[in-house]
Amino acid sequence: MISDVIAETENQAQVQPPSEKVVHHQVVIVGGGSAGITVAAKLTKGWLSDYDVAIIDPSENHYYQPAWTLVGGGTFRKESTRRTEASVIPPKAKWIKDAVVSFEPERNRLKTRDGQTIEYDFLVVSAGIGIKWDAITGLKDALGKEGVCSNYSFESVGSTWENIRDFKGGTAIFTQPETGIKCGGAPQKICYLADDYFRKSGVRDKAQIIFASGSSTIFAVEKYRKTLEKVIERKNIDTRFNQKLVAISAETKEAIFQHTETGAETTIAYDMIHVTPPMGPPAFIAQSPLADDKGWVDVDKYSLQHVRYPNVFALGDSSNLPTSKTAAAIRKQAPVAVKNLKAAIAGKPLTAKYDGYTSCPLVTGYGKLVLAEFDYDKHPHETFPFDQSKERWSMWVLKKYFLPLLYWKGMLKGRA
Repeated sequence: MISDVIAETENQAQVQPPSEKVVHHQVVIVGGGSAGITVAAKLTKGWLSDYDVAIIDPSENHYYQPAWTLVGGGTFRKESTRRTEASVIPPKAKWIKDAVVSFEPERNRLKTRDGQTIEYDFLVVSAGIGIKWDAITGLKDALGKEGVCSNYSFESVGSTWENIRDFKGGTAIFTQPETGIKCGGAPQKICYLADDYFRKSGVRDKAQIIFASGSSTIFAVEKYRKTLEKVIERKNIDTRFNQKLVAISAETKEAIFQHTETGAETTIAYDMIHVTPPMGPPAFIAQSPLADDKGWVDVDKYSLQHVRYPNVFALGDSSNLPTSKTAAAIRKQAPVAVKNLKAAIAGKPLTAKYDGYTSCPLVTGYGKLVLAEFDYDKHPHETFPFDQSKERWSMWVLKKYFLPLLYWKGMLKGRA
């Protein structure tokens, strides 16, 4: 009957999905962290800039993460490391408060969690690194409780200082995974600060400090490694290399480590443990056509242009650039990415080159810092006219007072 056909048609209409929302921008930047904001700021800076730039990021807040080591050491206010995301978005860029779920580079578009399809002429991927709290059995439930702490989140960083401040003796463990991480030197920095504080509070002679690392050495660059080995000897820190943390038993206060080469497991009882969790590429990148075989965005290490999609660029932690994942590296990558992106938009050759520069301000105690700067070849690439492998108070001042200003007022404004 006609009435039945009409009813069936009406029911079909009711279950049809809503029409897909499609928007287009000339340049789409995925990620509103250090790299994404810096690139957007440089692209849109100046009265004559007329690039149509959109930033996709779901975050409410933006963090200055390099200071979290100092927060964990009780010498920097946690609140000073956080600002709203809205406050750092460049005025001439559009903020799409959403999360990317998939890329379709062959069609120059991507899709978001909220159901948007966003088309682009050019794409910049700077989505950071994923922290794998679940990769260590028992860590998520134990974090922030009964001696378990970590500097690697805004929520947990305060527990690091509480544990260091309240430590009365026993075994203090500081871990580093075998994976790439944000600032490869950070896990040892908090270890050195803890040693300093234990000495000042009179409990160092009651403490055993263990630095357990999935790496085979304390630092990859020989010039700085020699200094750090002397620091370790001076502080009497028990270093255990090729050891990755695989589980925490909060009930018994034990940490289980696995040797990265033999697979043998070792259990160590702790009174406090600072955990640097394993890290890796965000899943939506690792599962996309943009990724290399390890899940990172696959780019030329000099031009930062994607090796298969010429209208795609990447920088920062989510790229496969073979250098340390630091804000200092991003500060040098961003000008190259922007210059080459502008050249690509104009149909010109890409001439800017990134040499792998990165920096790791290695805090070795309160008022002491080794400023490691180096390139792709692990050769020192230093800024100042003195030996930066020496511990210096001036470099501590640089990290604590000057670098945050350079970040908020320089990098994120497109000026540095």
